[in-house]
Amino acid sequence: MQSNRNVLTVGLLCIAAAFATPDARADAVTEWNTKCSELITEAKLGTPPAVRIMAIVQTAALQAIDAAQQRGASAEAALAAAHRLTLTRLLPAQQPAVEAAYQAALARVGGSNAGSEGIAAGEAAAQAVLAARLNDGAATPEAYRPHAAAGSYVPTAPAAVPQWARRTPWLMSSPAQMRPAPPPALGSEQWARDYNEVLAFGGKTSAHRSAEQTEAARFWDYSLPAIYHGVVQSVARQPQRELARNARLFAAVAQAMDDALIAVFDAKYHYQFWRPVTAIRNGDLDGNDATTREPGWTSLIDAPMHPEYPSGHSVLAASVATLIEADLKGLVMPELSTTSPTAKGATRRWQGSRDFVREVSDARVHGGIHFRSATEAAEAMGRRIGELAAAQLLQR
Repeated sequence: MQSNRNVLTVGLLCIAAAFATPDARADAVTEWNTKCSELITEAKLGTPPAVRIMAIVQTAALQAIDAAQQRGASAEAALAAAHRLTLTRLLPAQQPAVEAAYQAALARVGGSNAGSEGIAAGEAAAQAVLAARLNDGAATPEAYRPHAAAGSYVPTAPAAVPQWARRTPWLMSSPAQMRPAPPPALGSEQWARDYNEVLAFGGKTSAHRSAEQTEAARFWDYSLPAIYHGVVQSVARQPQRELARNARLFAAVAQAMDDALIAVFDAKYHYQFWRPVTAIRNGDLDGNDATTREPGWTSLIDAPMHPEYPSGHSVLAASVATLIEADLKGLVMPELSTTSPTAKGATRRWQGSRDFVREVSDARVHGGIHFRSATEAAEAMGRRIGELAAAQLLQR
């Protein structure tokens, strides 16, 4: 169930600063999560490898804390040691910054037997996670074959992570476990509704999309772990949270997000469904009288280089929301918020987890990236993956 190996990059003078200020962090788990998110962003990784790295980091952190508490050792020392080992192993160029953060964190613990035992527990946990994820399939060579008749030109930009569906999941029994039913048939009423919604609202020069919808679409053009873990931190930073509880929540979210991308890329490359910009420029070829070709149509947000169905953002959002709900178990939902670099650092807020998911899905349609059916299928996938993570991690 837990196979893990690989982790993040750290320009960790930032982390050192966070640990150097006594009042700067109420919870070491949340602070490490914040800094890891920042440094993944600085590493300029693509979303799938970045999400994988975050899953490895957060899993090692959880196992380190569990092991330290079982030994009666320092959980914060174990947490620091797990981060140090995973980060330096996976991102050796960042070793000086990671080492500085590690030493700053240990200075808070002090040189005690509990600290030494915690370090040993953290290093052992990290080694186990790294070993388990060493051959998880992320290094599988990419061998995507473009669809083209011999001699015909096709766009030459490489497809994104076609090998991702061959990875070993954390929670699912196979990459295809959550594969949804096919997208709507091109002759169907549902296809016409999906097509005409994106045609009207998703174009770069749409007269139907509101300013608010445009802002949300640009906000959710970002997909690295920071934007989703920021939402989770809205819960983790609430009063009276325990260190281990937060570690369990972040690990569950990180594993669910990684499995969500494995599942969504399995479905994307299985169905090979066209993006709106392709469909709308070829609207006379779908055999549906209710769709009209728009020759020069372009989407508000540039289309990613992978198939359309289902939506990657929607599966991530739904998995995160499901785990937040499971963690709170009927308690009052705090205001959720996060920020986005593609919206110039703006913050958006939601009063409920379902509002958050709905905005993410709407944003992908209003950005011209996805059809409505793709977001609905992905939300259902994400809820099922979130439920798996809750059962396997939050219920312990």
